[in-house]
Amino acid sequence: MSIFEIVLTFLVIFQNIYIYQKMKEGFIIEEDKSALLTSLEWLSGVVWGMPLLILLVGTGVYLTIRLGFLQLRTLPYALKLAFSPSKQDKKSKGDISHYESLTTALAATIGTGNIVGVASAVLAGGPGAVFWMWITALFGMATKYAEAILAVKYRTTDANGRISGGPMYYLEKGLKSKWLGVLFAFFGAGAAFGIGNMVQANAVTSSLQASFNIPKIATAIILVSLISLVIIGGIKSIGRVTSFFVPIMAVFYIIAGLIIIFLNIDSIGSAFGMIFTDAFTGNAVAGGAIGTVIRWGVARGVFSNEAGLGSAPIAAAAAKTDYPGRQALVSMTQVFLDTLLVCTITGLTIVMGGKYTTDIVDSDLTAESFGVFLGNAGSMIVTIGLVFFAFSTIIGWSYYGEKCFGYLTNQRFITFYRILFVGFVFIGGISKLALAWAFADVMNGLMAFPNLIGLLGLSGVVVAETKRFMKVMKEEKQAEASNSYQA
Repeated sequence: MSIFEIVLTFLVIFQNIYIYQKMKEGFIIEEDKSALLTSLEWLSGVVWGMPLLILLVGTGVYLTIRLGFLQLRTLPYALKLAFSPSKQDKKSKGDISHYESLTTALAATIGTGNIVGVASAVLAGGPGAVFWMWITALFGMATKYAEAILAVKYRTTDANGRISGGPMYYLEKGLKSKWLGVLFAFFGAGAAFGIGNMVQANAVTSSLQASFNIPKIATAIILVSLISLVIIGGIKSIGRVTSFFVPIMAVFYIIAGLIIIFLNIDSIGSAFGMIFTDAFTGNAVAGGAIGTVIRWGVARGVFSNEAGLGSAPIAAAAAKTDYPGRQALVSMTQVFLDTLLVCTITGLTIVMGGKYTTDIVDSDLTAESFGVFLGNAGSMIVTIGLVFFAFSTIIGWSYYGEKCFGYLTNQRFITFYRILFVGFVFIGGISKLALAWAFADVMNGLMAFPNLIGLLGLSGVVVAETKRFMKVMKEEKQAEASNSYQA
């Protein structure tokens, strides 16, 4: 560990001691229902209204048509690119591998959206909301692909040789709109403290307190220490941690869900039937409002995979790759793994468990549903999964926020940002966060507007880059076939 890292660690420790002391003195309090909270909740409802949801899905539909349903045609190849060691590009420009870029993005998205997000969608929109999460993911794969291809094409290298990219750069360099890039970076840096920081930290401390009676302050201190050790090393350190960490946590949760599904295989048919039927009738929602089913399915689908928000392409830009299209295919698989796999397992378990028809809150629904089939072990699995997912989200979003902040400050004061970020992890871990949730929703939604403008405005570039790489991909397949034949 360098002198810089040691100094930074001590600054973090002293900062958190100071914060805790001020909280004890009453300078920072757990908020009640204030005028600010009411205003933010109202603004969140406006930002995440039907116009934004239509724009998010509509952009995905438009890109899907322009790209000829590329996400369906190339998914097997994309998965091979992401997970095959022989396909990892180690020589091209970039900071991390295809796989590390994917796991960094997955670390940021496989979070509370996969557990609490699905539960809130089913509670508010009925089982049919799961279907609309799938539809959002299907078209969201095209959106995620377009984000990544533009992020790599317009990425830059700073004076220290570090790669920077994302919506702020393709808005400035591609769309020639610096002010939209600044707007995105401002909202992205703010969102990192909400959805990517405080609410995740609070999910960890609250879960461990409820399940194991561990004091929030103890968990918060440990969490800050671990987060500090990871983010001090930058994207290379984050990539190494997530490439090891994400597969373990995802497989752990997926296996538990698959055990439930296979042990109750007779109920799968009726669960799917309920999801498809309710998707077009809204019978499970009070008043039978199909619009409510669609709204909650789309909103929570986006919350889960972040397609269109512009966060994941920041990690994609750091990948070692020779063609933007190659990394874009890898990034596209994130939506498939996040929503079409992990969220589906959560949704099916909730529907089969039937607990969503009782008086239960969304934060408890998934754990109670797993508990129906696996007893206390099921609830424990969800608690542990939530802790790991939330921890990984903080790691991923620390990088997103840092890059947005660096864009706004011309890559200055990065150390200050990191100290501030881990300080807010501590605050989130020991506070009530109704205000933080409302703030996070608003900032997340506002990120999407400039990003979607960029995707639509640069869709011609996306198509051109895709055609260029499809030609390369065809030549590579022919070469592989020829070599295989000769062997």
